[in-house]
Amino acid sequence: MEQRVLGKSGIKVSPMGIGCWAIGGQFYMDSKIDGYGETDDNMSIAAIQTALDLGINFIDTSDAYGIGHSERLIGEAIKGRRSQIVLATKFGYIGSEATKTLHGYNVTPDYIERACEASLKRLQTDYIDLYQLHVWEIGLSEIDSVIETLDKLVSKGKIRTYGWSTDLTSGTKIFAEQQNCSAIQQQLNILGGNEEILQLCEEKRLASINRSPLAMGFLSGKHKRDTMISKNDIRGAGHAWTEAIYKDGKPNPAAYDKLEAIRDILTIGGRTLVQGSLAWIWAKSGVTIPIPGFKTVKQIKENAKAMDWGPLSQDQMMKIDKILRSMD
Repeated sequence: MEQRVLGKSGIKVSPMGIGCWAIGGQFYMDSKIDGYGETDDNMSIAAIQTALDLGINFIDTSDAYGIGHSERLIGEAIKGRRSQIVLATKFGYIGSEATKTLHGYNVTPDYIERACEASLKRLQTDYIDLYQLHVWEIGLSEIDSVIETLDKLVSKGKIRTYGWSTDLTSGTKIFAEQQNCSAIQQQLNILGGNEEILQLCEEKRLASINRSPLAMGFLSGKHKRDTMISKNDIRGAGHAWTEAIYKDGKPNPAAYDKLEAIRDILTIGGRTLVQGSLAWIWAKSGVTIPIPGFKTVKQIKENAKAMDWGPLSQDQMMKIDKILRSMD
């Protein structure tokens, strides 16, 4: 596949990136686990380096993932290879490294500048390619000062461009008008996403960076209908916003039925479910850049292989759309 572009910035990236939430390890938000179970730091570093070797040059993380731990691992993994990489991170949530707990947010100008410097240090770099607001919703009065601060960081050379990670449309419309805004990160996968945000990205020449392209691992097919997920995993921890996919510690029956109904189309020709799900995102729009998460080298290799297959055909997309519409 050809490279894709980070919106108005003109920065070219591989058709998919890697999402580094899971490798941050265990941390807490709203008194619940916000991680994906235990991790192996050496495996995480090896997986990042494997991704680079396989042609994936876009890495996305946040200072919230593991309260800085994900950024530190990336900093170690990319030593000597920084020039090959387009590096994205996020800011806004505040947390305690001692307790591994997030507790609120801060988007004041002083805090944003401090957060940027802290991320630069952990990532062992002197610039961030894409710096993203991580807080889903802030007041309109706060948006102006955030934009002003981000423009200031661009002028200082600390960041190259910026964006927002949110599934809400109101504030994104203001961000989208800014010359230095290049991307909106949104949840998008075959089971759901905000079509209005995707359309906005297309109209305003922004990249749509797609978190949860595999629906938190559900679209890998590894979880069966009756699989019980530990409360020490975000998918089983009881967060209300995961219930469309994982409910009461198990795969949501409605989501499971949909996956089974389209499984044969996604895997036609020899694709895995993972590769078919990523192919759906590429076919959905020319501005999409999925960032599947990972914890192992094996997962990275399977994800990267999807680029060899490329997007689904329009005929396959139409068949999937017809099936899913009939099940809503």
